[in-house]
Amino acid sequence: MAAWAAFVSATLFFLFEFVTRISPSLAPGPISAWFGLSAAGFSTLSSLFFWVYAPMQIVVGLALDRYGARRLVLPAILACAGGMALFALTADPVIGGAGRMLTGLGASFAFVGALYVVNHRFPPGRFALLSGVVNAVGMLGTAIGATALSLAVEAQGWRPVFLAIAAAGLALFVLAALVLRDGPDAPRPAPEPHPLARLKPLMRDRQVWLIALVGALYYMPVNVYGGLWGKAELIADRGLGDGMAELVASMIFWGMAVGSIGAGVISDSIGRRREVLIAGAALSGTAYAAALFLPGLGAATLGLLLFLAGMFNGGQMLTFAMAKEGHPTAFAGTIIAFVNMIGIGGALVFQPLVGALLDASGGYGLPMLTIPGTVLAAALLAMTLTERRHPDHAA
Repeated sequence: MAAWAAFVSATLFFLFEFVTRISPSLAPGPISAWFGLSAAGFSTLSSLFFWVYAPMQIVVGLALDRYGARRLVLPAILACAGGMALFALTADPVIGGAGRMLTGLGASFAFVGALYVVNHRFPPGRFALLSGVVNAVGMLGTAIGATALSLAVEAQGWRPVFLAIAAAGLALFVLAALVLRDGPDAPRPAPEPHPLARLKPLMRDRQVWLIALVGALYYMPVNVYGGLWGKAELIADRGLGDGMAELVASMIFWGMAVGSIGAGVISDSIGRRREVLIAGAALSGTAYAAALFLPGLGAATLGLLLFLAGMFNGGQMLTFAMAKEGHPTAFAGTIIAFVNMIGIGGALVFQPLVGALLDASGGYGLPMLTIPGTVLAAALLAMTLTERRHPDHAA
């Protein structure tokens, strides 16, 4: 029961983190106007989250493997909530950027912390499935929450809604303080030859780098389209209303919720990761291309295509299993964090890039080519991967 309580609280933190991550997409126009920013400036402001989140992943992974989850996740929840409040309470873009960075600092512990709990509190054979459940809760909660919060933004304005999100973070902190405990195998701080000693075998492992790059390309549509520009593109190119555009864009997250679990179940049942990863990326890129570029599509068809794109996008979760299964379990936190760093780090490139392309082209056609392009590139690169299984990760 204690393991499941820890799992629930850590998973809810990932849900909360993901809502804070995509929060600028709830009101890109009003937020840009409030801070006096162009499309590129707004994209850069939003991406500041990732400028902290991505490099922090190495610190997060090393710290989790050294100190366990509880000591790190609790203050991280407070930082995440505090950054949201700061962003909503200022009209200065510099201070707003600082708030966005503080949110990214706290959020950097959420996903890896949840997968760390899965890795250390449950049998190895459950990792792919339960890590998929973590992602599914984040995606499903975001799909529901983004639609509801978008309606709330329309009714109340974005600043009160952002403050309400921050208040929800405080409630989550109280819950986690009560139930999040490390397991009996929690690490005990011990001297190491060097603080970065655990990174050396990873830096030399070409396979881990390739897996991380595949994950970054595969996840790009979630960060850029689902998490930032999808709603605005559907309004501009498809003529959808505000609420309908948010609902249609949220189908990516509904699909991810199904696909994250489905990919774990399928890969566990056949005992393979690579083939599921390749097939998922190829099908996801095809579905994104159809949703973005086929003419004359109505809201229902767009929603179905984006659901399928998100569902096949769920195979990206297998990159974490593939990376960690080639190394001892004591390195799991560091490896998961490294792969997540590279994956999320793609947002540092693609969010500002798409914003700059929008400013330069004046339309969504050229910028949106990056969405299916990166996912199809992930499928091609995944063909070069090999599967490895360390004895620590035997079912």
